[in-house]
Amino acid sequence: MIKNCLSIVGSCTLWVLFMFNMTISGIGQTTDEWKLEKMPADLEMEYALSALPPHLRDSATVYLLDPTKGYYMARKGTNGFSAFVERTDWSRGEFVPDMYAPEGFDSIGSKTLVPIFFDIAAMRASGKFTGLQVRDSVVKRVKDGRYKAPPRTGVCYMLSPLFRTNPGGGIINMVMPHYMFYAPYMDDADIGGGWVTGGHQPFIINTGDALDKAHSIFNYIGIAAGETEKANIVEDNKELLAKLAAYKSFLKIDLNDSTMHHHS
Repeated sequence: MIKNCLSIVGSCTLWVLFMFNMTISGIGQTTDEWKLEKMPADLEMEYALSALPPHLRDSATVYLLDPTKGYYMARKGTNGFSAFVERTDWSRGEFVPDMYAPEGFDSIGSKTLVPIFFDIAAMRASGKFTGLQVRDSVVKRVKDGRYKAPPRTGVCYMLSPLFRTNPGGGIINMVMPHYMFYAPYMDDADIGGGWVTGGHQPFIINTGDALDKAHSIFNYIGIAAGETEKANIVEDNKELLAKLAAYKSFLKIDLNDSTMHHHS
């Protein structure tokens, strides 16, 4: 009887140890949701540079994404600006395969914020982290001071004719070229702003509830390009839009669809 009981206890112990080991080994990424498809290099470079005003493009540094490693420098610039296509929204704690957000940072943003986005991409590319683990890692590094806000005002340009992201409620295409000015620790109440249709009133772009106001180093004051400027951007980038549509059908846009011009 005692021998049988000890045998049962031993079996239970082995089962507990087995489950514990399985849990530990499964802490990292357990699906392929982290995997991203590599864009054609020429298309990715053109798309990344479309974020910047034309006069800054020729001398900007361009980074491209290797989905198995992270970002790498494809062209070294001389004016301090850098451009890349962001593929991961860390603040939502989930990975999606079809986010495309070209961004062009000035010199101070290139030194302070861009390396953080590259850390995020490298974590995702490793396949060792879930979206939630990436979010938790970023939050921890902000709170322990490893990641810091830009030390001065600056700008991130998002003047591409199209970006695809989740403004709330799911991934959508948006035709809303806009400017983002670094505004860490600020909210709409501080600037008397808030979203209005079209984005032509200043509003705060933040990380949702991922970071509280005291740690909101990624906040920006956003304001959309004017309607004339937007029309010119779309017209000037017709060839790029055609290439994007040919590359992925979900990047094809109907410029008469008003839903693509809204932020929610």
